[in-house]
Amino acid sequence: MREVAIVGASMIKFGRYPDRDVAQLAAQAGLEALKDAGAGMKDVEALYSGNLYQTSGSGQRILQQMGQTGIPVVNVANACATGSTAFREAYFAVASGAYDMVIALGSEQMGKQGLLGSRGDPATSLEGRVGSYMMPAVFGMAGMEHMRTHGTSQEQFALASVKNHYHSTANPLAQYQKESPLDEVLNSRVIAYPNTLLMCCPTGDGAAATVICSAEKARQFTTQPIKVAASALTSDPFSDRDLTLPDINTLTRNAADIAYETAGVGPEDLDQVELHDCFATAELLHYENLGLCGDGEAGAHVASGAPWIGNKIPTKYEEDVAPYVDKSYSPKSKAVVNASGGLLSKGHPLGATGVANIAEIVFHLRGQAGDRQVENSKVGLAHVIGLCSACTIHVLQK
Repeated sequence: MREVAIVGASMIKFGRYPDRDVAQLAAQAGLEALKDAGAGMKDVEALYSGNLYQTSGSGQRILQQMGQTGIPVVNVANACATGSTAFREAYFAVASGAYDMVIALGSEQMGKQGLLGSRGDPATSLEGRVGSYMMPAVFGMAGMEHMRTHGTSQEQFALASVKNHYHSTANPLAQYQKESPLDEVLNSRVIAYPNTLLMCCPTGDGAAATVICSAEKARQFTTQPIKVAASALTSDPFSDRDLTLPDINTLTRNAADIAYETAGVGPEDLDQVELHDCFATAELLHYENLGLCGDGEAGAHVASGAPWIGNKIPTKYEEDVAPYVDKSYSPKSKAVVNASGGLLSKGHPLGATGVANIAEIVFHLRGQAGDRQVENSKVGLAHVIGLCSACTIHVLQK
């Protein structure tokens, strides 16, 4: 397998684009990524398109907008991990030697589409057993289980939302760029306890793209290629019990083990993480799943300041956070988490999210993230989970 590098990255501002179609949005991101790489369509040997709701032929329609060149197009759908799975396929195409330069795109047009989820297989469906298979309910139940097992409070979960809304104010590409203090988060409408409205990600439209090539070819385009040090993809392992309850933890833990071993790093080596915070409860669970802290320590971790930009609680929030600070807690990892604002503020156009998370890491490793820059970032991890069930983790290095 050859070493692979990212030489171009872009994302459009997430939001709602009723006057444009998904192919136009994705083509914009793709052309901007090519411009960022100093490359053109003539240099691209294959296109990998991640899209969930408009999957059939979406990549071909995007290519029409970008300038048809007769290259292979692969369309990918894999729940919320759709975009990152397209990136993974592109990565392996280059690593294998099949192509020297490809482009990976993630796109989605959701508008104001409501709650996500489905009844699933009647034999194992949650409907009628615990109430709902809608994603807010699934992640609400996961949060409740963490509260039961570890004593985590709703306020501790809410701190993840406070943090990410705060980070978003420095990200001009985020769907929302508005701070939300703790009392505002807690007093917003309850969606699925313990998650309130401001602890849930919004839906919307968006696109992101990366240009990927062999490490050797990368030297023709940039002096600061970003190495793809690991690419992991997992699904839920077999279990002979709890088949009706979605396991949102094990597949992330397994993917993290693979990614860390492949990249030769551990949680303590990470400078930043973009993880799948579709709900505030999910963020804290994934602190533990990714090994950023020990089991049961997620509440203390978010209150410690470690996952905040600068690894400290902003002065304006010190009073809000103070009751939840465990002075005996020492962070295992000081990786800044969701400097972009995360899905909670940046938005979650399903097919675009995975590539956008990777692009965000690239911006920081290059020192191009502006006011939200994670200083001296050298190693970053991008994580996405899609139910049911897929998890991707990519480790990127400067």
